[in-house]
This record gives sequence, C-alpha cells and structure tokens, in this order.
Amino acid sequence: MPSLFVPADRDSLARRFAELEPGTQRQWGKMDAAQMLKHCSIALGDLLGNRPVKQRFLGKLITPLIRGQIFGEKPFRRNSPTDPIYVVSDALDFEAERARLATFIDRVVQRGTAKTEGMVHPFFGRLSGDQWGRLIYKHFDHHLRQFGV
Repeated sequence: MPSLFVPADRDSLARRFAELEPGTQRQWGKMDAAQMLKHCSIALGDLLGNRPVKQRFLGKLITPLIRGQIFGEKPFRRNSPTDPIYVVSDALDFEAERARLATFIDRVVQRGTAKTEGMVHPFFGRLSGDQWGRLIYKHFDHHLRQFGV
C-alpha cells in the first residue's frame, strides 16, 4: 500500500503536484487547484498539531464499518463528503499554497511514523503512524486524480 512515508511514493506525489497548474480544471467537486492545495495543507496541519483535534461522534459510529475501505487499496470515490472544517472557498495564491503544502509534507515526513503514532483524525480517530502515511497518500491521490494529474 502506498504511503507518504515511502520515499518512492512521496516522490511520485511530488511529481504529480508539480504537474498541477493554477488553471487545471477539476473533474469533480467544487474546489479549484489552489483551494485543493490549501485543503490538503489544513489536513496536514492538524497532524502537525496546528489545532486540537477530537474524533467526531459520527466518526466513532461509522469508522468501524468503513475502516477496510479507508485503508484498503481502492482509491477514494469521487465526490466523497468533505468535513466542513476542511472546506476552502476563498480565492488563493496557487504558488503560495503549493509551497505551503510542500513545507507541511516535509515536516510530517521528518516527524516520521513514530511521531504520528496515535495522533487523532477528526473522523477516523486515533491512527497508527502507518495508517497516517497510507491515509495521507490516498487523500492526496484522490485530489490529484480530481485534477487529472
């Protein structure tokens, strides 16, 4: 399973993010490319401790039922729901958002799986470092596919 913590997988994501252009049209969803980059940065920021995170009650109920889908090989489906705390709708500077995301990725990778072990996701709850690496990869892959890269 691909993971942000595997150098070859991370390099593949970096190449795909580099292919993304400010005017790249989305194939589904509502965000433009810059908004998607900020959306991904906000998610990584939570993992880096930028704000306190607790698991939502709905996540406690549903996660046991969908855990296999979330951490399995199959990509996330199009138009998967977005938690309102991660919705981005303002106009943004594309290059600034791409640079911010690259910095956040570097910080998460430097922390490694050991420092992400047990961190809480707002929907899926407490995850292992390996689960975090797989989830981040799948999340980024989902959005890169959203823009055809």
